[in-house]
Amino acid sequence: MEPINSNHARHRARISAMQSLYQWQMTQDSPAVIRDQFIAEQDFSRTDVAYFEELLLTIPTLLAELDAILLRYTDRGIEEVDPIERAVLRLATYELVHHIELPYPVVISEAVGLSKNFGANEAYKYVNGILDKVAGEVRKLEVEAAHAVKKDGTA
Repeated sequence: MEPINSNHARHRARISAMQSLYQWQMTQDSPAVIRDQFIAEQDFSRTDVAYFEELLLTIPTLLAELDAILLRYTDRGIEEVDPIERAVLRLATYELVHHIELPYPVVISEAVGLSKNFGANEAYKYVNGILDKVAGEVRKLEVEAAHAVKKDGTA
């Protein structure tokens, strides 16, 4: 049995949070009720439960902030975005804005992975394109520094 990896536990938290946010969007059930259902029905032994709860319980309270950022880069209204893509975009935008300790490429990579696994065939391209733009806005210095390193090849 492999030891619990904190990155893996966070990855599992994101999967459950995205699924829970999707359910919340579709049913409008209370995030707390959805949390309780997920914890009762899923194996959370290898999941960062605290992070899952933070994502699920906080993101719905910050929709105005998150959606305002996303709307600058989407080609349609946020409610017109596929519900899975919408859940992924909101989750990743939350992480980009409120978890600056997470490198932006990690946030985008996780979101692209969720889109590939749960979204439509080409959804990950849409998600990646939007999140690249969001990161360029909310993590401007980090993105510029990463691009400068790539250009001159120094670390």
